[in-house]
Amino acid sequence: MPPPGLRERKKLETHRTIALAALRLVDEHGLDRVTVDDIAAAAGVSTRTFFNYFASKEDAVLIAYADHAERAARTIDRFAAQPAGLGTFAALVATMREEMAEIEQNEAEWLARLRIVQDDPALMSRATALSSPSREPMVQAIARRSGTDPEQDLYPSLVLAVLGGVLNTALGRWSALDGARPLHALFDEAVAIAAAGLPDPS
Repeated sequence: MPPPGLRERKKLETHRTIALAALRLVDEHGLDRVTVDDIAAAAGVSTRTFFNYFASKEDAVLIAYADHAERAARTIDRFAAQPAGLGTFAALVATMREEMAEIEQNEAEWLARLRIVQDDPALMSRATALSSPSREPMVQAIARRSGTDPEQDLYPSLVLAVLGGVLNTALGRWSALDGARPLHALFDEAVAIAAAGLPDPS
């Protein structure tokens, strides 16, 4: 895929500027005490420009990148490109580790986002809704790699559900610890427990 042109880069940068302004204000003051006008002013754009990028202040907090749909597609491409010798579960684990690298590179931002979302059930529901369009394409990709039928076999959906739960658990613990332990270490620990079949702790 060719790199984005100047116009597209400007759009990505403006989206990012607004998203970071929204995150900072909501983290400092709370969602109910921040308006779209506040966010627009902090980002140095008009309210009209804000609505060119986001439908609501909630979405400005949750949608970190303008190209989130393309990023989801690239995640599937990376999963498909994992070495053939890796099993499906291990290939998805490796792909998720790559995703976490970017989160850890922007630790303060993502800890703030997690803190905000976990304190607001409505935001949690909205975050789930925003991620739902990428679920079915990933189930299809898992089915292709594992040679299963997503309409007949539980395996593709189950693998995604299990590792999605593993990732959410690691993110939740990372947030609760305020980043005191590396996210990738928490993820690897949770993966090991899941891969072992969730045995009773010794």
